[in-house]
Amino acid sequence: MSDEIRHVEMLKEAYRKWGETLGASADDWLEICADTIVFGSLAESPKAVPYMGVHHTRESLKDYFGGLTRDWEMMEFVAEHFVAQGDRVVMLGRCAWRYKKTGKFVWTPKADSWRFENGKAVEFFEYYDTAQVMAAIA
Repeated sequence: MSDEIRHVEMLKEAYRKWGETLGASADDWLEICADTIVFGSLAESPKAVPYMGVHHTRESLKDYFGGLTRDWEMMEFVAEHFVAQGDRVVMLGRCAWRYKKTGKFVWTPKADSWRFENGKAVEFFEYYDTAQVMAAIA
């Protein structure tokens, strides 16, 4: 099995669990990541959700997932397509979240870009509708 296929299969399983558990499977994401990783989010640390900034270690990712669990309720997460080339995999899908403090919803297309080394994720960046996120946290 090629590395591309292995990475896609690993991500498909993690996204499947993420969607089925409505965000209660953060440990699966931590397992995929290397100890050192560049992990970023398009929102870039809004004041109300600072955990959506850049993380550099698997340990600091616990803040990201802890913040999501504390502040947001996942309504849906669907990974629709995976595109792999070399050490990179892109997931295209959609998701829906409710910000618990305001009750406002975010329904957005989602793209995640991953890069792997030695079977572990060393880079991740997520793309989504930041205008909706900013409106939800306001």
